Amino acid sequence: MRIGIDGRYIEDHFPGIGRYTYNLAAKIPEVAPDVDFVVFYNPRLLNTRYDMERLARHANLQVVAAETPTLSFKEQYQLRSLVNRHSLDLLHSPYYIKPYWLQCPSVVTMYDLIPMIYPQHLPHRWSAWIFRVTASLAVRSASQIIAISESTKKDVTRLLSGSQGRTTVVHLAADERFRPLGREQLGKTLQRLGLPREYVLYMGINKPHKNLVFLLRLFAQLSTDAKLVLAGKEDPRYSQLREEAQRLKLNDRVVFLGEVADSDLPTLYNGAELFVFPSLYEGFGLPVLEAMACGTPVVCSSASSLPEIVGDAAVTLDPRDAAAWAAAITELLENGELRADLRKKGLARAAGFSWEDTARETFGVYRSVLSR
Repeated sequence: MRIGIDGRYIEDHFPGIGRYTYNLAAKIPEVAPDVDFVVFYNPRLLNTRYDMERLARHANLQVVAAETPTLSFKEQYQLRSLVNRHSLDLLHSPYYIKPYWLQCPSVVTMYDLIPMIYPQHLPHRWSAWIFRVTASLAVRSASQIIAISESTKKDVTRLLSGSQGRTTVVHLAADERFRPLGREQLGKTLQRLGLPREYVLYMGINKPHKNLVFLLRLFAQLSTDAKLVLAGKEDPRYSQLREEAQRLKLNDRVVFLGEVADSDLPTLYNGAELFVFPSLYEGFGLPVLEAMACGTPVVCSSASSLPEIVGDAAVTLDPRDAAAWAAAITELLENGELRADLRKKGLARAAGFSWEDTARETFGVYRSVLSR
């Protein structure tokens, strides 16, 4: 059996999808040692995060250069040619832009349907139409669909015809490096990043569905010495966040940290008093799981997949109820016993997710497809 994984998304432009694809490719040869895996990878794309040599050390995994650009029409024939050349029995596409006409079966992973659910947040009107067309082609051309949460599965089944009865939920996980660290391990990194002694953390991009203007406005209501740290890649198309901070006179209370090196993320989570995530919609919400794995108390939205991921290990609130959020954050900052309880629950909850389980369940999908 020869199974291919489209690893061209293991690059800096796709941080979340890249992490998923890389961790899957790193674990799946171990759970299926009698199967040969081929990972297509584009060495021309910027990759400062992932060690491809680690993948190549698996005896049953081959890394193959595929200089076909992502998000390109060329993959419809160049990647198809590679699939045929390597005699693959199945191709797993970890993104909905995939080869739609293959001679072998294929599996596609769907993360969320944000462009269809919140089209008003897209920078161009035609973006929602393009997403609908390409996502529909992806689910119709795939033999099986993997959804990263029950919430995403419901959306895929509801909004993309042809997906009914062919979607399997496989959860993600936090990397093993996300774990509690002693205070003595944090100091130098936090100092280098210019972080205050006490801070509330958000990690993620600044797109509108992340609901960060709401977060700034509720933080303006708080009477606390803790600063709000907004970390993660900033999309320049959405500049209203810094403008809102200035309007609310929060410039001395909010730190715009921007993109952070992967190696610094565990320290960043560990140093926070709280992790906050008011998103209106998440396919999974990996930063929430990473924060819990570090032992950081979490306050997050009750929307979409987040309650499914956190269970009772976090405070979940309506992402439009600023008063409730302000009250919860204030109480947690003032109540060390409550934070300790959430820390304990979060660590236990995060321990229930692993990349080994993700790989094992994903291989189960492959096997199911190939046994038909």
